[in-house]
Amino acid sequence: MDHDREREIIASVLRGDRQVYALLVEAYQTPIFNLAYRMTGSLPEAEDLAQETFIRAYERLWRWRPEKSFFVWLYTIGLNLIRNHLKRERRSETRDADWAEGPERGNAEAQAADHPEGILLEDERQRMLQACLLKLPADLRAAVVLRFYEDQPFENIARVCGISLSSAKMRVYRGIEKLQGMMGKLE
Repeated sequence: MDHDREREIIASVLRGDRQVYALLVEAYQTPIFNLAYRMTGSLPEAEDLAQETFIRAYERLWRWRPEKSFFVWLYTIGLNLIRNHLKRERRSETRDADWAEGPERGNAEAQAADHPEGILLEDERQRMLQACLLKLPADLRAAVVLRFYEDQPFENIARVCGISLSSAKMRVYRGIEKLQGMMGKLE
């Protein structure tokens, strides 16, 4: 969704037309959910956190500045909620994600008829990657998720995380290094 359309929708919501907020939810529900899922590894938690992100954004919509990207603002709200959730729910054990119901499973079943061994290996690799991702510190995990799963430029990562551009790049690279090290030990 382009910036002008976002501004129009938000202006309508602020004038009292609450129904059009659904357009923003539709536009950004998948990226927000995927961010929450990659950060927590839990479908129920991701659903709750995504819903809470949109509720918080709606309640604070008057704070959004029209010259700023709504997407970045929304992601910042979501990431802060996720971070707070992770702090409250610190886990000492590694949680396994339920990849059989994962959001990015796609059409693997259709492809399995042609290459069943390859699909099984890829599924296992994705499970291992998610497990390793969940072991990263939250700040590095957020940067990696935003860069590689949400395809965000470093500038947006810096804005969402509230850090400098060079710090955003460093977090992504450190996260990748740690992931490579963990994956290398598992393989």
